[in-house]
Amino acid sequence: MKGRIFFWSITSALAGFLFGFDTVVISGAEQKIQALWGLSPGMHGFAMGSALYGTVLGSLLGGWPTDRFGRRATLLWIGLLYVVSAVGCAFANGVTSFIAARFIGGLGIGISTVAAPLYISEISPPAYRGRLAGMFQFNIVFGILVAFASNYLLKGVGENAWRWMLGVAAFPSIIYTVMCFGLPESPRWLLSRKGDRQQGLQVLRLIEPEAAAGQIEADAEAILAAAAAEQASSRGFWSWRLRVPMLLAFLIAFFNQFSGINAVLYFAPRIFELTGLGANAALLQSVGIGVTNLIFTFVGLWLIDRLGRRTLLFIGSIGYITSLGLVAWAFFTEHFAIVPACIFAFIASHAVGQGAVIWVFISEIFPNRHRAEGQALGSFTHWICAALITTLFPKVVTAFAPGYVFLFFCGMMVLQLLWVKLMVPETKGVPLEQMQKRLGLE
Repeated sequence: MKGRIFFWSITSALAGFLFGFDTVVISGAEQKIQALWGLSPGMHGFAMGSALYGTVLGSLLGGWPTDRFGRRATLLWIGLLYVVSAVGCAFANGVTSFIAARFIGGLGIGISTVAAPLYISEISPPAYRGRLAGMFQFNIVFGILVAFASNYLLKGVGENAWRWMLGVAAFPSIIYTVMCFGLPESPRWLLSRKGDRQQGLQVLRLIEPEAAAGQIEADAEAILAAAAAEQASSRGFWSWRLRVPMLLAFLIAFFNQFSGINAVLYFAPRIFELTGLGANAALLQSVGIGVTNLIFTFVGLWLIDRLGRRTLLFIGSIGYITSLGLVAWAFFTEHFAIVPACIFAFIASHAVGQGAVIWVFISEIFPNRHRAEGQALGSFTHWICAALITTLFPKVVTAFAPGYVFLFFCGMMVLQLLWVKLMVPETKGVPLEQMQKRLGLE
């Protein structure tokens, strides 16, 4: 693998760092914001979920700019949305302006979950695609860790600590935006969407500089042939023919959120406080979540091109069921001492399984012509579920004993295990153009 491919992948994956940071940084400020503006539980849930509503819209619409203007231009605009959001949150003078700023950041997150994994998958050699596309998830969890650590370090800077917590995201957002100017366009977009054969061949040569000219031409022809076959047989994205990849994308995103991962990440300090930990200790335990997530994401990325996507989903599902079941038991029986360890085990299971696999898998299962739309479907499903869970969690955990909430998430992961066993194909090491044949799309 060439260094330039790694650099391009890590640059686009930095959108994931901003995604992770922006998603979780609110956990350190949410209780202060509720008290500052006197928000009711319902309004508080809406304010906390405002970024996710933007994310839902961004993921729904993200396929359009990614196909219309290109992967590179879309990644660049994502950075600008993050900058505007960070500055807007830092200077918000009321809940309305705060919600608007968070919504803008959510648009950036939603579009990034379409454009970044898709771009990486399209420039990556098949043997390294899992690890390279998985760097998007690595950067998400690195951003989560940095957000938890940043919140802990900034909590004592004064009355406006929450503004610093949210506004500091402007600095990495600017760095990411500048780095995007060094990205080439995806060769698959240039060849199959823009119809620019010369530029597409040029990027393919950058990806494989040691390949013979004939091999580069053959690769281009394979991309064009797959696109032509898809165009000739397709009646559009929403067709019966694409039912298998659409169902796979929908279900992996659905189960990702109904594991309860966003509820834990958003409300980690509050969950730990329910076990009797003080506020300061609860915030510090949240940093432990970030560290665990980062370490086991490394493990997931190391395994994804060795064991495969399906095997990691099996491992993650078993870990989910065990850890969530124990958390539910601990709340029912008041054995609170085991809750932090079980939450860490839950995070580890997510990092190795769903976390490492989801964005890679969705980017692999759709034909070139419909990859952006397929990525948008998976992202939209992911974020609409995330928005619902994040908005409802404060009410649900008040209305029901926490044990029932975690038992529900455990039951959903039993269903995921059955789905992986019965439906999920292996995509490890398969060239993107050959996935069409494996899924019966040709």
